[in-house]
Amino acid sequence: MYTLVVILHIVVSVALILIILLQTGKGADIGAVFGGGSSQTLFGSSGPTSFLSKMTAAAAVIFMVTSLFLAYFSGNRPVSSIMKGAVPAQTMPAPVEPPAIPSSPQGIPAAPGGTVPQGPAPQGNPASPGK
Repeated sequence: MYTLVVILHIVVSVALILIILLQTGKGADIGAVFGGGSSQTLFGSSGPTSFLSKMTAAAAVIFMVTSLFLAYFSGNRPVSSIMKGAVPAQTMPAPVEPPAIPSSPQGIPAAPGGTVPQGPAPQGNPASPGK
C-alpha cells in the first residue's frame, strides 16, 4: 500500500509539472512549443484554459492527499534496528579531578616560591582628572 502511494505520488508530481508547463502564460512561454496555444480544437471550443485548469486542480488535490498520507505514515512506521534486543552497555562516569594549575608561558618567570598570586595585581594611584 505504501509503495503504491509513493508511485502514485511520483506520477502525479510529473503530471502536475507537465500540465503546468502546457498552460499558456502571458507571453505564451513553453505552452506554445507543445501546442498549448495554437490547437484549440483538441480541447473543445472553450480552448485549453478551462480543461487544463481543471486538470491542474485535480492533480494538485491528488498531490496534496498523497503528500499528507506519506507524511502521516512515514512517522508511524516501525523502526527496525540491528541492535534490537541488545542490552545497552553500562557506562561509568569519569573520575572528577581538580583542575591543574596552568604552567607559565615561555619567557615569563614564575612567581617566587612557585606559587601563583591569588588576587589581582596592585595598581598605582590613578591620575587625578583635570591635572
